Amino acid sequence: MKNLKLIINLIVITSSLMLFQCTSDYTAIKGEPGIDGIDGVDGIDGIDGIDGVSVQQCIDCHSSEHRNEIKAAYALSGHATGTSWARGESGSCARCHNNEGYIDLLSGMYIEVDENDDPVLDQYNNEIISANFDGYQVSHNITCNGCHAPEEGHRSFDFENDGNDYALRNIDPINLYIDPMVSLDMTSNADPLGLSNTCINCHQPRNSYPIPSGTGDITITSRRYGPHHGPQSTMLEGIMGANIAGTTGYPGRGTAAHKTGASCTSCHMGETTDGTDGSHTWEPTLNTCIECHDSMTAIPEQITAWTDYKVLHDLLVAKGYISESGSVLGADGGNAGSSNPLVVPVSHAQAIWNYKTLEEDKSNGIHNPKYTEALLKNSIEALQN
Repeated sequence: MKNLKLIINLIVITSSLMLFQCTSDYTAIKGEPGIDGIDGVDGIDGIDGIDGVSVQQCIDCHSSEHRNEIKAAYALSGHATGTSWARGESGSCARCHNNEGYIDLLSGMYIEVDENDDPVLDQYNNEIISANFDGYQVSHNITCNGCHAPEEGHRSFDFENDGNDYALRNIDPINLYIDPMVSLDMTSNADPLGLSNTCINCHQPRNSYPIPSGTGDITITSRRYGPHHGPQSTMLEGIMGANIAGTTGYPGRGTAAHKTGASCTSCHMGETTDGTDGSHTWEPTLNTCIECHDSMTAIPEQITAWTDYKVLHDLLVAKGYISESGSVLGADGGNAGSSNPLVVPVSHAQAIWNYKTLEEDKSNGIHNPKYTEALLKNSIEALQN
């Protein structure tokens, strides 16, 4: 009985406290939010896009079906096979022969050292931050993300008005290694964005040896004398050969039809005929050629004047300047070197330079027929006189 009374009394007390709380004045508790402010003015509604168009632009290039064709073409290319990355660990070769070195070059972070382990500047004149860098631990072939920068994306998505840059890392004009005061730009009607400028980064003469000039004799101390491996862009431009005075005139810079009316990408990345050319194989296709040469039925192997290349080769061999395979020879008949130099008149050194330029260009004169013909004929005259 006493327990029942206790329970009743507790219920009465609790009820009175609840009533007191509900009827008392509100006392703000510190830390509670204040009264909501006035709503802002609504923004202007955006314009709806056209269904499917924007996403289709992405799908056209980024679908697995499209990319698999590119990968298959790339697997046939010189960038993916052969010895294109054989010397990529070297601090002076990695900029072209190593995927990471190429990316570092374009990022402005590329560093290299000379034969004395002293730091040297790259083509963009960035200050070197380390004198101890002497190469890369591993060399990788140039891959998709070497030329393209997925982390940076496209410069513009308005492809209809601005063109498609394919997210290439570089489409700006390039300062040449062999002469940084000379800038090369492959922009043309066939390549209005300058996509071919990507190619110039590596397909240009390396600055190992200067173009022979002046008077007197030239001392050659390397069997590899000449522009190293990639003068395609300068041949197309019609520069960086040794312009020996002769009976054949040199065409003006940048006047070659393959420069003004075509480009690296338009000729070497055209629509494929059977999957083994064009696209990312970089093998020229007849499909592309007939856009200008409408009567062409097959891609020519060489220009008409290329027969003089064999004449120049034989003259240099007869004089003991080069071997049958093209290596420059020293005084004792072995490969030229610091202990076995070749000393020749300037005009003869220029003839050797032109021979190596045409050899390394690998187009058999097709890149620039008129410039090729002038280099050949005037070099032959210099050796015969």
